[in-house]
Amino acid sequence: MWRLIAEVEIDYQLRVNVVAMEASRIARKCERAVITAYTELREVGTADVAAFNACTTLYRIHHPESSLSEARMLVSEWIDHHMVRKVDGPTAGCNCS
Repeated sequence: MWRLIAEVEIDYQLRVNVVAMEASRIARKCERAVITAYTELREVGTADVAAFNACTTLYRIHHPESSLSEARMLVSEWIDHHMVRKVDGPTAGCNCS
């Protein structure tokens, strides 16, 4: 049993480190915050839609001038880019750094 717990802990740490490395390569602060938050929420068992809504709110805190539909579009594009397709490189989005 202890070995299983150790393997799970090591696996969790490796996944977290990979996500941290990926997030550190994201240039925009708001995009990095969104991807980090989404990843951590999903890892603790938050449902996909709830994590997405939380990240949309987080984006709007960074960009209060953004409409809800614009925030949803950008967050969904970022999640798709970084989490679903796991593509490297820049994404479309806001002009902040």
